[in-house]
Amino acid sequence: MRKLFLILKLIRESYLFAFQAIIMNKTRTILSLLGLTIGIFCIISVFTVFDSMENSIRGEIESLGDNVVFIQKWPWAMGGNYPWWKYYKRPEPDLDDMKQVQRRSTAAQATAYFVNISRQVKYRNKSIENVPIIAVTQEYSLVMPFELQYGRYFTPVETLGGANSVILGSRVADNLFGNRERALGKKITIFGMKLIVIGVMKEEGEDMFGNTPDDEVIIPINFARNVIDLRNISATIAVRAKPNISNLQLKDELTGIMRTVHKLKPKAENDFAINETDIISKGFDRIFSQIALVGWIIGGFSLLVGGFGIANIMFVSVKERTSQIGIQKSLGAKNYFILLQFLFEAMFLSLFGGVLGLIIIYILTLVVSNTLGFELILTGTNILIGLLVSGLIGLISGIAPAYSASRLDPVEAMRSTF
Repeated sequence: MRKLFLILKLIRESYLFAFQAIIMNKTRTILSLLGLTIGIFCIISVFTVFDSMENSIRGEIESLGDNVVFIQKWPWAMGGNYPWWKYYKRPEPDLDDMKQVQRRSTAAQATAYFVNISRQVKYRNKSIENVPIIAVTQEYSLVMPFELQYGRYFTPVETLGGANSVILGSRVADNLFGNRERALGKKITIFGMKLIVIGVMKEEGEDMFGNTPDDEVIIPINFARNVIDLRNISATIAVRAKPNISNLQLKDELTGIMRTVHKLKPKAENDFAINETDIISKGFDRIFSQIALVGWIIGGFSLLVGGFGIANIMFVSVKERTSQIGIQKSLGAKNYFILLQFLFEAMFLSLFGGVLGLIIIYILTLVVSNTLGFELILTGTNILIGLLVSGLIGLISGIAPAYSASRLDPVEAMRSTF
């Protein structure tokens, strides 16, 4: 109990001394703490920006589905050398491939084939150029779910029969009709042919990459194959796994099916790629870790300067309070008491600089979130990192001056002048 009281007394006195140092020597203290404040600001602001970006990007990636894989011609890659020459002669996945996957797979819950093209979309005297047109099979809404604000999805009969039906993105409907609900039942022109609007998607907004389904138009694949050559268009077969089926199990099964369908020999390389969102996530993890390292390096120099500033303040403080230290030691204060007193004071000063840096970051997060529309969040983890780093810098910087203070001879110290 006595030790706890002593520690609390030390903390209180150290806090008061640190506060007095700030009040009595405002300019010197603030200039000395400036390096530490900038260092914490650099490091934690980098972490804050990239944590917010990572959360946003992961949210966009997860919206694709963590249990969905994509059979495509080209494998996904994030950075590094990409041997494109190995892949460009591969065939594009086709509808027959999708039908074989549907027939043979026991791990797939839903399978869809789709292609992306761009065309003009027109209604009377209004037109929109280069609209993304997605031609899909029936189970597209099960593999890549989206929400309709008005209308309905294609019926199996419409999909199989290649009906001239179309689903519009919210922005396309707004630009052509001015009213989304009014778009239902209207006829628009794509590929020089009339299509009937049966649905309008709910507004989603843009993702981190600037893409948005609000600008898209969805049509049945069997309608598209009557007006375009699917063999010359990049295609995707998207497969959603059944519950309790891992992506690894699904990929293994799909690899076997595709190799059998394409009649590949046992030693032949795959002529297809099976991609999953985990590839993107790992790629961004590497990028963010490298940028975080740069943030530590930049902030580290400022922290080094801040550490020297704290040490300077503490050496001056020791010199100014030499006679006081002598009186304390003459009254029975142990060396460790003096040591801890100055260490606590250094840590409080350092924490003050760190807290100032965190306050600046918090203010900037509010400004950016309210003005630019990109949500920045100063997480509890980053606050804790900032405080721990500040405290550690104060502890290291205060060791030398605190040790010199604890080793002072009480008689010589009391003879010194203020």
